[in-house]
Amino acid sequence: MKHPVDIHVGKRVRHRRWMVGMTQQQLAEKVGIKFQQIQKYETGMNRVSASRLWDIAHALDVPISFFFEGLSQDLPKVSKVEATEGEAVPGDILGDREALELVRSYYAIPESQRRRLFDLARVLSDVN
Repeated sequence: MKHPVDIHVGKRVRHRRWMVGMTQQQLAEKVGIKFQQIQKYETGMNRVSASRLWDIAHALDVPISFFFEGLSQDLPKVSKVEATEGEAVPGDILGDREALELVRSYYAIPESQRRRLFDLARVLSDVN
């Protein structure tokens, strides 16, 4: 049975790898393992050892703590968080590929234009 922490860490590995534009094969080569092992880590099928997590963090240029961000002490209730406006938002919003693509695209826009796009999105969504 998959442990919720292993699933969370695996998702964070996948998200970071995807955000930096790295394939499973490329990450595996940097870490010195087969890409199938990266697949197993990303799905939570296999646990990532401390030393391997260290290597993965180095390859993805993040601190080890990155993989545990957003992990709640109360694991069964980690699925939803409340937004400031009181509406439920998926606890793992970066699990949505469309959301990840949107974030990558957003940060690829020059800063001055990005701010205008942000303002437009707020107006269109009626969220202040």
